Amino acid sequence: MLNDNVFAMVSDFETMEAELTGIRHHLHANPELSFEEAETARFVADKLEGWGYEVTRNVGGHGVVARLSAGDGRKGIAIRADMDALPIVEESGLAYASQSLGKMHACGHDGHTTVLLGAAEYLARTRRFNGTVTLIFQPAEEAGKFSGAQAMIADGLFERFPFDAIFGLHNHPGAPEGNILLRSGPMMASSDTVNITITGKGGHASRPHLTIDPIVVACNLVVSLQTIVSRNIDPTQTAVVTVGTIHAGSAVNVIPEYAKLALSVRSFDPKIRDLLQERIAKLTQSVVDGYGATTEIEYERGYPVVVNSETETAFARTVAEELIGADRVSTCHLIPGSEDFAYFLEHKPGSFLRLGNGTDSAILHSSKYDFADGSLTTGAALWARLVERYLAE
Repeated sequence: MLNDNVFAMVSDFETMEAELTGIRHHLHANPELSFEEAETARFVADKLEGWGYEVTRNVGGHGVVARLSAGDGRKGIAIRADMDALPIVEESGLAYASQSLGKMHACGHDGHTTVLLGAAEYLARTRRFNGTVTLIFQPAEEAGKFSGAQAMIADGLFERFPFDAIFGLHNHPGAPEGNILLRSGPMMASSDTVNITITGKGGHASRPHLTIDPIVVACNLVVSLQTIVSRNIDPTQTAVVTVGTIHAGSAVNVIPEYAKLALSVRSFDPKIRDLLQERIAKLTQSVVDGYGATTEIEYERGYPVVVNSETETAFARTVAEELIGADRVSTCHLIPGSEDFAYFLEHKPGSFLRLGNGTDSAILHSSKYDFADGSLTTGAALWARLVERYLAE
């Protein structure tokens, strides 16, 4: 068992602060979208190979997996960071703003990658652990479906690079820089998409009695859908049914043939997820039938619920409190956003953490968002200490 005084501390990374900031700014200025992360992956893999890791490229697309062993321990731990950017025109005005119009690191994946690279360099240099660490640099987290996590799993991630537990993090606007938030059990929501097409009978706007107006049907359906959460879901549960788009018609004097709606559906419990799908389908059919129209429903399940393991979350909390003090570690509220890290947690125990990005930070996916450089050393130290403590025997 290693002594407590040899585990990584934030102060161990102070000399790396300028280097980490430079890496993060480079990644921010050169964003790549989901499934296009070739240069980012090359940049990451080259650094890891230079530090002595056994690196495997092109896992599940542009995914990079790096492994390092020390001592004779048989335990293994994995840490994951995502690498892709978003299709957003950056409006931050930063000196290191995106150099690719319409592409931007508006979710902080540049910071997530940098934090893990910082920990990687430290672990390779010190090697104060006993076992194997696996670093996963994942593409296409923002894909929404058929994501990078799914692609890496399908490409044999767990079989080719075995480990016992997996951890990841996401920056958290609204929390003080460098603070750490954790939550055992469900933490982030599942995300499903529903496309509904209502087919009526088109005609002249002056003769509505000769038509079946799909716009009227759609408007009534939107109102009816709001009753699912308020009247079918247990008030102690959390769920969201949002109608994000309605498209119908092209002229003021024409009643159209079709109306199309798209819904975003989110929940934190598999049973609630199933109930939402059942109620949306039945209610839609009932409303549409009542007006004499017909409907087609495409229900597409996206990312599952992020469910953190109790043991691994408690362990991560202990490490975080050792690192920065209990006053800077808190329990995270439920987050209705989604994360494909959930797919890893369906196969392995682990925990997904949040790293404070500043109380005045722009919101995620904003054209003015930027990852807080002040959180880089804390994030890197967290991963390094977590690995050392997990592989301490």
